[in-house]
Amino acid sequence: MRIIRDTKFVDPADRGAVAAIGNFDGVHLGHQAVINLARGIAKTANAPLGIMTFEPHPRSFFAKDITAFRLMNAEAKANRLEKLDVKKLYEVPFNQGLAGLSPRDFAQTIITDQLGLKHVIVGADFCFGKGRSGTVDHLKTFGAEMDFDVTIAPLVTIDTAEISSTAIRQALSDGSPRAAAAMLGHWHRIEGEVIRGDQRGRDLGYPTANMSIAGLHPPKFGVYAVKVDVLTGPHKGTYDGAASVGVRPMFGENLPNCETYLFDFQGDLYGATLSVALVDFLRPELKFDSVDALITQMEADCTQARETLTHVG
Repeated sequence: MRIIRDTKFVDPADRGAVAAIGNFDGVHLGHQAVINLARGIAKTANAPLGIMTFEPHPRSFFAKDITAFRLMNAEAKANRLEKLDVKKLYEVPFNQGLAGLSPRDFAQTIITDQLGLKHVIVGADFCFGKGRSGTVDHLKTFGAEMDFDVTIAPLVTIDTAEISSTAIRQALSDGSPRAAAAMLGHWHRIEGEVIRGDQRGRDLGYPTANMSIAGLHPPKFGVYAVKVDVLTGPHKGTYDGAASVGVRPMFGENLPNCETYLFDFQGDLYGATLSVALVDFLRPELKFDSVDALITQMEADCTQARETLTHVG
């Protein structure tokens, strides 16, 4: 998959795609339905399948002090889209200039002049342009004028409930990663580089891979059974494990992070990129009376996580 970030200077080989447009935070089943529709159209048109999204997320651009809400960072989103066989990912820079474009100027400048898209696919609730004033009906009108086709994808529901990133965030806040996975169509994952922590886990007999969750919607703080993909470095592969997400109340005030213990693993993961899939919530984050009590609980957590993961493919 090619990632195109400089949309003002697009290689002619990257023009002419059939592209789904949206933020695609989480790449949930609703998003996948839009992408699948685009895939069918691309195949018929003998054109590459593309995704047009925005970085940073428009919501964070307009409210920089907003509580962290993203389900995925840009890298995790790209990894998920590549698994869906997307060929072109257009990461359109969202800035003041883009935010100020009228719906017509957005269609002319971005879709037509810069990206040269052949066909665009959007959800039924898609809005675009300054003040989100452009509707799917406007997009159809502009497409007819500017020579690109438009297809509107219907909203997707499960048991009559609409699938949305908001509903997935709520499930994660409730400590229900399986409910989130049912809407996502895949496990919710925390992805990022392993950073150096205080190395307390090593002293406790449970060395952990520490990852920041800055900018991401925090799931319910506590301990999870997890599946871990090591994406880079000499230890690439898939492992079972247990992860603690939270602020580590035993050890003072700390920024939220994700600390993962990989079962039956030996090696150095510093600097490697991990993808940690939350499978089951085991217990809430607790402050223990002693380090010995913490170690005893960690042993129980790992035993429970191993048992849980024996039933997960």
